[in-house]
Amino acid sequence: MSVWLPGAPCTPRACVEGTASWTTVPRAVLRLVAVVVLVLAGVALSPLGRRIPAAAIRRWSRAVVRAAGLRIRVTGESAPATGGLLLVANHISWLDIPLLAGVRPARMIAKKEIREWPVAGAMAANGCLFIERDRLRALPGTVATIAGELRSGHAVAVFPEGSTWCGRAQGHFRRAVFQAALDAGVPVQPVRIRYRDAAGAASTVPAYVGDDSLLASLWRVTSARGLVAEVEVLPLLAPDGAADRKTLAAAAGERVLAGPHAHRGESAEHRRASDEFPASGGPSGARDGIMARVPTI
Repeated sequence: MSVWLPGAPCTPRACVEGTASWTTVPRAVLRLVAVVVLVLAGVALSPLGRRIPAAAIRRWSRAVVRAAGLRIRVTGESAPATGGLLLVANHISWLDIPLLAGVRPARMIAKKEIREWPVAGAMAANGCLFIERDRLRALPGTVATIAGELRSGHAVAVFPEGSTWCGRAQGHFRRAVFQAALDAGVPVQPVRIRYRDAAGAASTVPAYVGDDSLLASLWRVTSARGLVAEVEVLPLLAPDGAADRKTLAAAAGERVLAGPHAHRGESAEHRRASDEFPASGGPSGARDGIMARVPTI
């Protein structure tokens, strides 16, 4: 992995709460079946792409999260339903992807290797912007591609931290994608995602970090009781309100991450090198990312 790619120090053993119990097995199995059925339906309908109404995509996306056993609590403002828009959010779990699509369906950034993945590759093929995230020279072209999508009136979604964090620790927003919003003259929609347990305390059960496997994460989430996904849609950031991408990234980061950025486990050299562009959003590797648009019902 190139030094400029972001990484998080969070690991399943150090950060993630367990939910193992024999009594949870029947519930977890039923939830897993429901999630699989919904995802397979999404794969089957994904070739329809943008012909599927946005409202249907939002309902499908939230249904996936609910099928996994979580309640969803959405607060704040409504994201603009039309026009170019850059959605940015913090990154904790694979659940972030359907949650963000539930705010507004968008083209999402994914590493090019996702195309070869079973299931995820089929869903991503019709809606993702694929990037070569380990080639720094490809960065200007990537930013130009994103800006072109935004100018065309499409929404693009990204997790600028570049990797998943457990939710108690957090990264900081890399700034290159914000240049695309400035170039296209479109607003930035910050979104804050949090997970809580039945008592209302912050929960790391949904976190998908480090060397965690997708199956282990799915089982942990579907085995849990009382999980709540909180999605806060924050006020828009206008492109003309920022002097440059660094200022815009900092403003979005302050809103979403709610305070000074944490860089636990990142060296100063790594932070400087990786600050330009995040790894593709979503979990994998040091949870380097699967951002896949969910163009399905």
